[in-house]
This record gives sequence, C-alpha cells and structure tokens, in this order.
Amino acid sequence: MELAKLGPDMSDAQYREFNGLVGANAEDPEFSTVFYKGLGGPEEAPRFYARMSLDGTLGDGEGDEERLALSRDLQRNMGIALATAAAPDNKTHLPAGWGEEFRRLGTRQLELEPGPFGPQPYGYQVLGGLVRYGDYDADFLTPIAEHITQLHHDEPMRFTSNRPAGMGDADLGYNPSGKGGAGYDPLTSVLEALGHSPEAAERFFTGDPVVHREDGTVDKGAELGYQYFDEFLGEDFEWPPDTLAKPGTAGSEDVLEHGPNALGHPLEAAATGRAYDSQSTEPVKHTSERAEFTERLVAHFGEHPELIRHNENLKDEKFEDLKSGPLHVLRDSLGNITAEYIGDFQRSMYGDSPASDGFPVNGVPAVFENTSHVVSFLGEVGQDPDAYAAITSAQQSYTTLMVDKVFDGVFSGEDKSEVSLEQKVSSAVAPGAVMAGIMSDARADAVHDYNTAAVKDFNEAAGDKGKWAIRTVELGTSLLPERVPVVGEVINWLAEDITESVVKSAEKDVTDVKENGRRDYVLTREAATEAAKEAVLRASAKHSDLNDETIEDIQNTVATQVGNSHTEGVGMRSSGDAS
Repeated sequence: MELAKLGPDMSDAQYREFNGLVGANAEDPEFSTVFYKGLGGPEEAPRFYARMSLDGTLGDGEGDEERLALSRDLQRNMGIALATAAAPDNKTHLPAGWGEEFRRLGTRQLELEPGPFGPQPYGYQVLGGLVRYGDYDADFLTPIAEHITQLHHDEPMRFTSNRPAGMGDADLGYNPSGKGGAGYDPLTSVLEALGHSPEAAERFFTGDPVVHREDGTVDKGAELGYQYFDEFLGEDFEWPPDTLAKPGTAGSEDVLEHGPNALGHPLEAAATGRAYDSQSTEPVKHTSERAEFTERLVAHFGEHPELIRHNENLKDEKFEDLKSGPLHVLRDSLGNITAEYIGDFQRSMYGDSPASDGFPVNGVPAVFENTSHVVSFLGEVGQDPDAYAAITSAQQSYTTLMVDKVFDGVFSGEDKSEVSLEQKVSSAVAPGAVMAGIMSDARADAVHDYNTAAVKDFNEAAGDKGKWAIRTVELGTSLLPERVPVVGEVINWLAEDITESVVKSAEKDVTDVKENGRRDYVLTREAATEAAKEAVLRASAKHSDLNDETIEDIQNTVATQVGNSHTEGVGMRSSGDAS
C-alpha cells in the first residue's frame, strides 16, 4: 500500500516490486481482499488502476517499452486479485456491495486528476480493463455484463464517444494488453471476462435476463424484450470501434473484429464449462444447459452460415454475392466447441440415437436434430485453419478410441453381437470419415475459392492442436486407457501417438483443382484411409490372437469404408453449397 500511494510516480524498480508482491499473492483471498480495501474502496481502486494504465500506455518511445510491460503485468495481477477478492465462497472476500457500487459507477465519469481538462473515463471503461483477467464469480460478473449489454443496446456508441480526441497515440487507454482494443469499449472487455468465467458466461447466455436501470440497480418486474443470444448473434449488431488509431493507419485494420472475436470466448466458455484459453486437458462434464446451448449454436449458424462466412476472393463473379459475414472471426471458437462435442457430432452423421452406447460422450449428449444444419455449420467453421485443426484432431482421436473399443469388446467377450469384426470396425470409422470429407471440402473452399488461407496455414495449425487429442483421449468415459507417468508428469502415450498421426494426415490432406475447375480429392481420401488403417494397427497390437493377414484384411475393409464415407461427406458438403 505504501508503493500504491506513489501511483505513476513509482520508479521502474518500485513498480517491479509492487507487481511482484501483488502477482505472488493475487490468488490469496485474504491478501486480495485487504489489498482492494486498502486502495480506498470501489471507486478509488479503479481510479488507481486507470492512472497506472494511462501512465503505461502513453508514448511510443524506446524508454516507454519497460513501462508498458509493467502496466501489462499490473493489469493481469490486479484482475486476478479482484476475481479472488470478489468470490463469495472464499472465507475472506469483499462485501457484495462492491459489485453494486461498480455498477453504479459504471455510467459515471471518474476524475483521475484535479482540474476540468484531465481524462474522465466512465467507470465501466476502467473496470473493463481489470476484469479481462481472472475467473469471476457469476453473482459478481453476470450483472455487470448484463448492465453493459443493456446500455449498449440503448446507445451503442455511448462509451467509445468518450475517447480522447486528436491523440496520435493509438495504444493509450485502459487495456495495456492491447488485445482486442485500447479499452474504451467495456462491452468487448466484459465479453473477455465472461470468456474466462464459464459459470458467469453460462448464466449470461442461458439464464433469465435481469433488467438494470441506468445506475445499475435492478428494475424488478421489468422485462427486457430480447435475449442476449439473439442480440449478439444477429446480422445487424453494432460493434463500437475500440481504438484511437485513425482510419487507414496502423492499428485500424481489424478494429471491427475485436468485438466479434471477444464474443467467441464466452460462447466457448458457456458451451464447454472451461475458460476459452484453458490449457487443461482434464475433462469437464457437459450439463444439460451446456449441451442445449451447443445445440442452439449449431442450429443458428447451420441455418445462417453467411454470418460466419469469410471470402477474400470476390473478383470471380461466381462468388460475388458471397461476402464475408460479420462474425467470421468466431470460427476458431466454434471449432473448439465442435472438438469438445466430437462424439455428438460423429453420432449425428448417420442419425444414431443419443441413447446408443456406440458413441460415448462426456455427460449429457447434445442432439443435433437437423443433419443439414450440422453439415452447413461444419462446412463454414472448417474453413478456418485453427478450427479445422481442432476438429480434425478430435475427430481422429475419437475414431481411434472407437476402434479400440470395438476390438476390446470383441476380444473380451463383452460384445455379444454376431456381426463380423471387420463390419464393426467399419461402422466405427464411418462417421469420422464423413466428417473428414466435409472438412476436406471446407479446407478446399478456403484455399482455392475464398482465398482466406494457404495450405501451410492448415498444416501449421495442425501442429498446435495436440491438446484436443489429449482432451479427447482423456474423456471421462470407459474409453480411457491407462495413463503412464513419465518424468514426473502424467503423459498419455496414446494421445501423443494420435497427435503425431493427425499432423502427418494434415500434411497429406491436399485437394488438387484441375484446369476445368473440378476438384480432385484422391489425396484427401488417402490421408483419411491411412489414419484409419493406423487406428486398426494400433488397436490390434494389444490382441496377439490376430495374425498379420487378418489385420491386413481388416485394414483393407476399413480403408474401403473410409474412402466411401469420405466421398459421401464431400458430397454432402458440395450439395449443400449448390443449394
């Protein structure tokens, strides 16, 4: 607190000491609570942060880099500390009145320095910079998110109109991280906060909206008249430009993508039950609310794929009407959601019943009633390299586990069906092969038609999505193989093996386009069949009763099935394009 009193007058050394103390104790409830109270209360704490943030983001000179780095550490540390202090489940925490006071101050301007000419940000602009970090309690964050959303609905440019005029410093603001804007639009900030706070995100999108007055108090008995899902995911939603950069200058190119990109993060958190950028591979059970929310997302974008379409090749008159949709930057998040629900997507390819144990899932299954919507959804989402990699990684991992399950069931005697082993394995790989066909066609669209990505983009993304192979393997189902501890860490050998296979497959998954414009999917089918044959070889290795000739026969049968199903997936996707 002695250091905090210095404010922007802290030397760099003092600033580092301050960050070290706060950062080391940010997740300690007693420390964080006393710290925020010590800053002076719910108005003085944001004021301190605002002054430090402006100090760190001011200027572009060489000597300013250290100060900017320190302000970024401060933002992260204070955000996590606020999340800790605001959690009512902790024995020591801030009074509930802090949340109410933050909402009251949200529409008021804070005087940061004495005099009428200093910066006077709205409370929500400053608070937005803080809540971008930390997993917040739903009782604290969701009302703030609702209030900001309702204010935006009534006056979209309310907050960004309070940006300083005539500034040449595009970074100056309340979001030192620079990710997703300078910090003058609290809507983008609070969406990022929801993306780190799954419980709050789920309540925000699936709960009953609470109406707030201008001062943030609850208007009991009032009805909102719209749902946040429909509000954000419509075609005409107005996203404020959160930047000080002038149009056409550096920093202004993707300004209108900040909001939609941030929106993808709470969608992901609400659907999966984990923070959007979580690196954890521990499975999180799908509740009925999460599953239903995912069903709604797939139906919405499956019916309106133009919202997430991305097309940079408008010179060809064939594509002149296929303009990019306002939400195309969501596709990486939608790809992660798809990977999380991969068992449900595979089941939907042939309309299997959710009750079938042929497609085990983690918790409550998501049921996609309209297969054409699923195909349309996958066809658009799969054009994004990151989404493609996440889906393909999960799909191949899940298919591999399904093959393992078939072999184990037959040789353990648990599977009493008289259908041949070859046919059972073929049935296990078919849904994944259909998805692979859809993905291949989507990838070809992005590379050859829409000019939004290159082959190398897809290959590089495949190498970065190993966590989806691990997450899929570690599903809380009977598919779990035994984990093997290696060098002090719990490593799943199968996940690593599958990840390597996925990367190799992605490098082979290339669609050739002939001079007449027709696409040749020979290589993509080969990549899919090779992956399936590897799955058979991997599964059969545990069963010494099988001789090499039998294994080869099963591989050949499976390869034929995969080739046919892959072609079927391409056809489903192509016919959807034509319609």
